[in-house]
Amino acid sequence: MEGTIGEVRMFAANFAPRTWAYCQGQILSIASNTALFSILGTQYGGNGTSTFALPNLASRAFIGTGQGPGLSLYDNGEMVGTETVTLISSNLPSHTHTATVTAGTGATADVTLNGVNGLAGQASPAGGLLGQDTAQNVNLFAATGTPVAMDPGSIVVTKVSTPAVTTVTLAPAGNTIPHNNIQPSLALNYIICLQGVFPVRN
Repeated sequence: MEGTIGEVRMFAANFAPRTWAYCQGQILSIASNTALFSILGTQYGGNGTSTFALPNLASRAFIGTGQGPGLSLYDNGEMVGTETVTLISSNLPSHTHTATVTAGTGATADVTLNGVNGLAGQASPAGGLLGQDTAQNVNLFAATGTPVAMDPGSIVVTKVSTPAVTTVTLAPAGNTIPHNNIQPSLALNYIICLQGVFPVRN
């Protein structure tokens, strides 16, 4: 099958015809392929003194070289793109997550209620403290009857703790699994002409 040296074709068979080879990045000898080396050089690999490489189109698609309007610049032989992509937060559209709110515990304090053993069934009990009327079996003062002002020292508050801070927990989302980035495709063989018509430069 005659072709132009360095020409790449798509071939539907499962073999490379005589004088053609698969485009799979093989390393070739310059001495055995001087004509092809003079066309390809080392833009696809090789050391340039004894070896050079064929283009590797395994699991790849063609893209034109140069820079189209508003597009990126691609040099001949440059390999770009990826088969899978892991999205990060900056790639995602605005969205919400489930939030769990845990309320903080309330304030606590130790309170001491002072009292006296003397009689308290009168308008002005001695010392202005809470007490008990033992004669009338009346419990805590001011539950009924005439209210009486209490002394500031009647109630002592210590060990005051402020309420705990309310916490909000966001439920995790996602599994960090890369998604397939390949368009619907059909796998065929790319072949390159090793021997044939030598292309003449304009």
